[in-house]
Amino acid sequence: MSAVIPESHMDLVNGPVYATFNTHMSDGSIQSTLVWFNYEDGYIWVNSKPGRVKYRNIQDNPNVSLLAVDTTNPWKYISIRGRVEDIVEEGAFEHIDALTQLYLGQPHYYGVIEPVEAKEGAVRCMYKIAIDKVMTMGE
Repeated sequence: MSAVIPESHMDLVNGPVYATFNTHMSDGSIQSTLVWFNYEDGYIWVNSKPGRVKYRNIQDNPNVSLLAVDTTNPWKYISIRGRVEDIVEEGAFEHIDALTQLYLGQPHYYGVIEPVEAKEGAVRCMYKIAIDKVMTMGE
């Protein structure tokens, strides 16, 4: 059973809030990336491309963490530890468009963040993250 996100911090997982997404390098050090994410059906979802450093790290060690901070009150944050339960390609383009709408108010990722031409032949994926531990600060 996954850990529960308290109601007081649901605003941080319902976004748009940027988060650091942390994975383990093969030498044991931590790699951090700023990401968009969403919370749905009890899971954290992060969108990416196969082949990136975080993707390779997850192949070796699926344990990850995410830290989201309230930009209006930096003493309010949520730290989530979990594991990537699945890497899903189906629906990943729709997911990145939904995140683009949430974070930027724009309907499509390609054409705003990356050129439209970059979508041709591109592969995207979503990390389905089961939540094991939640730590919060502030209200």
